[in-house]
Amino acid sequence: MVHTSASHSKSGLTVFVIMGSTRSGRLCPKIASWVVAIAQASTNLKYELVDLADWPLPMNDEPGIPELGAYAQEHTRAWSRKIAGADAVMFVTPQYNWGYPAPLKNALDHLYQEWNGKPVIIVSYGGHGGDKSAAQLKQVAEGLKMRPVPTMPAITLTREMIQGGPIDPQKDFQAYAESIRQALAELVIQLEPKA
Repeated sequence: MVHTSASHSKSGLTVFVIMGSTRSGRLCPKIASWVVAIAQASTNLKYELVDLADWPLPMNDEPGIPELGAYAQEHTRAWSRKIAGADAVMFVTPQYNWGYPAPLKNALDHLYQEWNGKPVIIVSYGGHGGDKSAAQLKQVAEGLKMRPVPTMPAITLTREMIQGGPIDPQKDFQAYAESIRQALAELVIQLEPKA
């Protein structure tokens, strides 16, 4: 059962919904947009889709370790400023070969302190729902001192969807909407000011 506190959250807080796939022909934008529609109807938070395809971050081009925050590359400094502006994060990611996509790992590894303390929702999808990629992503998020919510919605795609068949998230994924609302309720609790 979803906690009703989700609909009474403080407005003005921003959640970045980061799409984990940059693959050509990806389903991620359609699924992420559907998740955002549920989120907007369930909370008073602000949501912004962040497409990693718009943030090309080369592999290992920073000479220093991210923890120090002394970035040599302008693209890393821009990514740092972007992520620093979020109050919380939601990852919407496919599962590829039991893991999450390399561009998402690279985007995470480019920074460190910018992720610290941020509550995070992990929504995965794939032929088996994405539980394995979500578990890996949760472990990395915890390593970055993020605060994952307990509920991690995992959307199962049919073989036809994976192979390019039609997809209508509103109709096809209704069974997963409740778990998304539950994760959002948990996020709202994490965002409440501590007494």
